[in-house]
Amino acid sequence: MGAYHCLPLFIWTCVFHTVDSIPLQEKVSGDFPNKRIVGLTKDDGKMLHRTKRGWMWNQFFLLEEYTGTDTQYVGKLHTDQDKGDGNLKYILTGDGAGSLFVIDENTGDIHAAKKLDREEKSLYILRAKAIDRKTGRQVEPESEFIIKIHDINDNEPKFTKELYTASVPEMSGVGTSVIQVTATDADDANYGNSAKVVYSILQGQPYFSVDPESGIIKTALPDMSRENREQYQVVIQAKDMGGQMGGLSGTTTVNITLTDVNNNPPRFPQSTYQFNSPESVPLGTHLGRIKANDPDLGENAEIEYSIAEGDGADVFDVITDKDTQEGIITVKQNLDFEKKMLYTLRVDASNTHPDPRFLHLGPFKDTAVVKISVEDIDEPPVFSKISYLIEVDEDVKEGSIIGQVTAYDPDAVSNLIKYSVDRHTDMDRIFSIHSENGSIFTLKTLDRESSPWHNITITATEINNSKQSSQVPVFIRILDINDHAPEFAMYYETFVCENAKPGQLIQTVSVMDKDDPPRGHKFFFEPVPEFPLNPNFTIVDNKDNTAGIMTRKDGYSRNKMSTYLLPILIFDNDYPIQSSTGTLTIRVCACDSEGNMQSCSAEALVLTAGLSTGALIAILLCVIILLVLVVLFAALKRQRKKEPLIISKDDVRDNIVTYNDEGGGEEDTQAFDIGTLRNPEAREDSKLRRDVMPETIFQIRRTVPLWENIDVQEFIHRRLKENDSDPSAPPYDSLATYAYEGNDSIADSLSSLESLTADGNQDYDYLSDWGPRFKKLADMYGGDDSDRD
Repeated sequence: MGAYHCLPLFIWTCVFHTVDSIPLQEKVSGDFPNKRIVGLTKDDGKMLHRTKRGWMWNQFFLLEEYTGTDTQYVGKLHTDQDKGDGNLKYILTGDGAGSLFVIDENTGDIHAAKKLDREEKSLYILRAKAIDRKTGRQVEPESEFIIKIHDINDNEPKFTKELYTASVPEMSGVGTSVIQVTATDADDANYGNSAKVVYSILQGQPYFSVDPESGIIKTALPDMSRENREQYQVVIQAKDMGGQMGGLSGTTTVNITLTDVNNNPPRFPQSTYQFNSPESVPLGTHLGRIKANDPDLGENAEIEYSIAEGDGADVFDVITDKDTQEGIITVKQNLDFEKKMLYTLRVDASNTHPDPRFLHLGPFKDTAVVKISVEDIDEPPVFSKISYLIEVDEDVKEGSIIGQVTAYDPDAVSNLIKYSVDRHTDMDRIFSIHSENGSIFTLKTLDRESSPWHNITITATEINNSKQSSQVPVFIRILDINDHAPEFAMYYETFVCENAKPGQLIQTVSVMDKDDPPRGHKFFFEPVPEFPLNPNFTIVDNKDNTAGIMTRKDGYSRNKMSTYLLPILIFDNDYPIQSSTGTLTIRVCACDSEGNMQSCSAEALVLTAGLSTGALIAILLCVIILLVLVVLFAALKRQRKKEPLIISKDDVRDNIVTYNDEGGGEEDTQAFDIGTLRNPEAREDSKLRRDVMPETIFQIRRTVPLWENIDVQEFIHRRLKENDSDPSAPPYDSLATYAYEGNDSIADSLSSLESLTADGNQDYDYLSDWGPRFKKLADMYGGDDSDRD
């Protein structure tokens, strides 16, 4: 880099100021001949020119991480117009100019002022120009050049992860790939071996190995068992310089787990199991648990239990508990100590997900013997059937036996049994049972139409031990007996037109029967024997449990006969035959030409003949108008009754509202208008009472005005005297009785409403004798002096 080379620099110029970057090989190849190169641009085909310049410098390459004491020399800039007299000044601009790279403005020498790192920036683009110190003008156009940083091995390989986690199935063959680790080197891979990485294993042998070039970790031992060892830690090293001495290295850790495969069959820890069971246990009872051990995990350790064919296979069952992988022995059929006391079972435990690759290791199941002993207990009676069905006719007599139930004691002792009816199932006490033989008999008559079924429960109890009992349902079906006569299915409103013709159908009747014969209903219709031939109507049996009523004569008259009664005899075909007589009421009506009924009463016929349609409409309108007037009058009268009782604001009664509200005393003037009491002349003397409606109109009584120089107390006494003397004046609402003590009180009422004028000076001294509760009242009414005060 210290040698000088003459390097003319050519700059491509065009209207777009496009700069052609010349490869470094061309720049350092020597002087170009002074000629013009002609070329075309991509856009518009304009000619491009380049001119020869006299720039000269060394090749600009620089090593990174320079550790010398002096600044690192980069190169030298020189132009042919530099005569060495110091008239020219070299200026450097671009990447790192002035900070990383400095230039001697007199000589053009370039130095690196700081240590450079290629991994941070591998090349720098700078621009140089030479300026005449005197004129300040450029002697050469500005030229661009590149400084490349050469790499050194200053970076160790680094793995993409500090810790890797991988897994591989146990029992895998040698060379099975586990995981690939990757390390990168920041050095230049195109320059030497600084970035060439080689992998090696530092820890984890002899179980695993690593490919030196790819970094793939593989198994190195065959048939590694998870049950023996599950976790492995492998340390991998990555070294640059192709693994040679002096290369830099980095390490990483790989945690490898062996995953489980189904390579172990289940095994029972013991060959025989013993359980005991009472003979009375219900079906599905768990008698015990057995478990086979499987060192595998997850679904590889799932076990299914089964009972091999043989003794007790139809009596017991085994189910698998999926959570604990245990086999649960259960009862499938009822046990009987008297029949068999000991059962011996063979139970198999097998894997549910065997792996075909390891079937050569042996059968993946195991067998154990389970012995079950049946214990004898006192059992309740057992009925011969789980339920009974009894059919009985509804006309059976009271006390008749309708059926029988039987039960026995399954124990060897064979205790005696008594029977009874559970009265909760026979609240009406219709049935009973003989306690010794189980015969069921009736206590009341039966009726299928009201209750076609009776469901009762029979209890069988041991006589020696009442706690041992059992029950059985008995279903009693009541069979039908033809004991109800047929009758009309509904009430028929039948009419016949006055202009009816003979043979015209006027009504179809149907009947119903409460009985339920097994062959179905069949009804017949006939005239009653007393009137075998009716001159007006004919009964026609339709043979489908209905009958038609036909007219027999030409025309009917309402004036002669407005209603006909037609008796019909109805009977069934069951045994014994039941019959009834239904009477059909037929009215004679006026009809239009199409047979639609218009009127059926004789009065309507007379009215229609006397008045026309217009007259009837006029009468109807008058009646409606009268009704409207009556309603309006009643509404107005009711509105008057709802007017307020008191209108005048100066009425004394408006201010004396309630006496059960304690006011603020004499100074409280907000409760009522005291001015009205002070000025009685303001009242309306002639106003009638509006709170009630008097029965008779009384002459308005005028009183002599005595209000001059009178106080409020005197005014109230005068008013009280006037109302006491007037028997037609009702009590005021504001002066309601508030101390009414009832009819049984020994004291008279204290209300002034019923007081007479003669009782004005009544003696209330006896109130003091009533005790402390009436002390306040005694102080108020104790004497005239206190009242005046």
